[in-house]
Amino acid sequence: MKKIKFFLIGLIPGLIIVFFVLNAKGASCSGYLPNSRVIAETLSKDFEYSDNFKNEMNALKIDEKFLKDSIITLGKIDFDRSHAQKKPCPDYVITSPEKNPVYEITFEKCEEKAVLRSLKKLK
Repeated sequence: MKKIKFFLIGLIPGLIIVFFVLNAKGASCSGYLPNSRVIAETLSKDFEYSDNFKNEMNALKIDEKFLKDSIITLGKIDFDRSHAQKKPCPDYVITSPEKNPVYEITFEKCEEKAVLRSLKKLK
């Protein structure tokens, strides 16, 4: 019983200190979830646009910076409609923003590049 008390006396303040230090630095485990991993990998690749995608970008007046910084970054992968195990290039459907989606993008994530196939405005 004495050992448990000493253990808890050290554990509880240690957890509180670690929580505040990591929280202040903005550390989180969210980058390990499948949605975050797919989005991070996609943003790290070179983008290639289909003709249909380019036309929709022009029609909706969306530039590449807004596409990467807002639409893709704030999006959620729809894994039910995606083919994540497809070889050689899995294809995904992303809706953005996560709540009350306005845009839907279909793309393939290949080894060297991300090929964006379609862009739809939902609302």
